[in-house]
Amino acid sequence: MAFAHVSVLTREVIEFLKPEPGKRYLDGTLGGGGHTERLLIESSPDGLVLGLDRDDEALAAAQLHLSHFGARLSARQASFAAAGEILTELRWQSVDGAILDLGVSSHHLDAPERGFSFRSSARLDMRMDRRQRLDAYEIVNRYAAPELERILKIYGEEPRARRIAAAIVAARPIETTGGLAALIARAKGGRAGDRHPATQSFQALRIAVNQELDHLESFLENGYELLAPGGRLAVISFHSLEDRLVKSAFRKWSRDCLCPPRAPACACGWSRKAKLLTTKPVTPSAAECQSNPRARSAKLRVVERV
Repeated sequence: MAFAHVSVLTREVIEFLKPEPGKRYLDGTLGGGGHTERLLIESSPDGLVLGLDRDDEALAAAQLHLSHFGARLSARQASFAAAGEILTELRWQSVDGAILDLGVSSHHLDAPERGFSFRSSARLDMRMDRRQRLDAYEIVNRYAAPELERILKIYGEEPRARRIAAAIVAARPIETTGGLAALIARAKGGRAGDRHPATQSFQALRIAVNQELDHLESFLENGYELLAPGGRLAVISFHSLEDRLVKSAFRKWSRDCLCPPRAPACACGWSRKAKLLTTKPVTPSAAECQSNPRARSAKLRVVERV
């Protein structure tokens, strides 16, 4: 299946990052290459982009699609959490702008063989980086009920996590996405509303398999260090768990001091790293949501390095 993914909020990202010739940029989630393509166009003739993606199929498709830009694009199969190391390898001291488009791509959901979606039945997988050993089959069929409950409750915000975890353990082995989705629906008492009853559980398993929040927390620990003074970082999140982490980190970066409000004097040694450019998240227009329904939950936050 050909790799297909429509990048969201591309116009807004470009307006914030303001790409220029001769500057360097990071796309930490290369995907279908939509954001990178615009960065390369707007920074012509000599702007450079480092594109990272954990998925080998995404990387190959983006490199093919963007091959006419030649050496202006450097692509690596890696998580954005490793961006600092790769910038060092390239001898880039910093970047003038960066974009993270978090979450799962349309290709992952639409390719049955990748085992991300309950819309068609395939072996449980959900790995973005297929070099790793841990997959959804391993979690579903090997993890103890309390750990399954924790994953479903924390990563999926699933109110019936305990019931679903018990049902999973009782029904093992579970081979396919279709089998798991049907089991979850039964455990929850069938379908209620527009959303499939397995939606939250599948999100939770995907996050756990790919350690998505761990990678994001690692990047946000000191991601501002990747930016040149005046450089901007744009992050697009698609669910509350991601957005809370981004919002919290950006607020921390924009503070002058981390001491308690009533502390008599500053003792933390912290200094302001960035300024917020979005006091509230930017969301897609009605027109974009109509043309790309998967954009509906997207939230864009942006900071600028001081």
